[in-house]
Amino acid sequence: MKTKQKDEEILKAIKQNRNQKRAARRKIKKEHQEQQQLAHKKHSNKKHVDVQVNHSNNNDQSKRPKPTSFLDKMKAKLSGGHFRMLNEKLYTCTGSEALDYFKEDPSLFDMYHAGYQEQMSHWPELPVNIIIKWLKDHSPSLVVADFGCGDGRLAKNVKNKVHSFDLVSRDPSIIACDMSNTPLDTSSVDVAVFCLSLMGTNVPSYLQEAHRVLKPSGWLLIAEVKSRLDPTTGGANPESFSKAICDLGFTSESKDFSNKMFILLYFKKKEKANSKVKEIEWPQLKPCLYKRR
Repeated sequence: MKTKQKDEEILKAIKQNRNQKRAARRKIKKEHQEQQQLAHKKHSNKKHVDVQVNHSNNNDQSKRPKPTSFLDKMKAKLSGGHFRMLNEKLYTCTGSEALDYFKEDPSLFDMYHAGYQEQMSHWPELPVNIIIKWLKDHSPSLVVADFGCGDGRLAKNVKNKVHSFDLVSRDPSIIACDMSNTPLDTSSVDVAVFCLSLMGTNVPSYLQEAHRVLKPSGWLLIAEVKSRLDPTTGGANPESFSKAICDLGFTSESKDFSNKMFILLYFKKKEKANSKVKEIEWPQLKPCLYKRR
């Protein structure tokens, strides 16, 4: 009931924001018409002004930055609000719930990714580019599974065969599915990638699926927002997180904490499965929620 109520609140807020957006467009249209009328009047009054003076004024005006329109500001504000609500939804539900949510209205997924891309535009370096470089430094024959592929940038920039998965498919090469239940065969891929995609309340099930589809000695590459694995700010302990993954059947190969925005973790699937099955203690990753600006 709480999840349904939360969904209704999100949809209601989005509807209200859309109404505000329409009102903003009407206001801008009216302002634009008034500006055109004023400009036409000024143009008529300047017929006898010296050409040289006009040329100087035009140069001065060209140097001035164009002010952002009211509509642009409203668009940015409303888009940011939609993104924050959808982002919170993805961090507070399971993968199957998120899949059903976007099936009802795929346009919400487009809205989310537009906001996501805007956020990423402020990062000095993107983790997907580092993973692309890593793959280019290895054999192009390695088969890759990209869990939470977004716009499929990884597949578009490497020679490898890449299976791309996300909640909604806007491209024939992307398969829409719950990442804890992909159509891949067991032990069928060489590299599994989670690039800023370990969202939701069932993260362990995503990693269990990656373990299932990976071949023995296959690579698991994880890029995550640094604050999610920073115990000093309420995040999980990266050592505890790595230990849980190792208990699942991996060995930790390397860790990269050099970037201020994200961390990179590299694991390899063990050749043989653990002889003793034990319960894994998974630390809870801190949701990456954006504050309203």
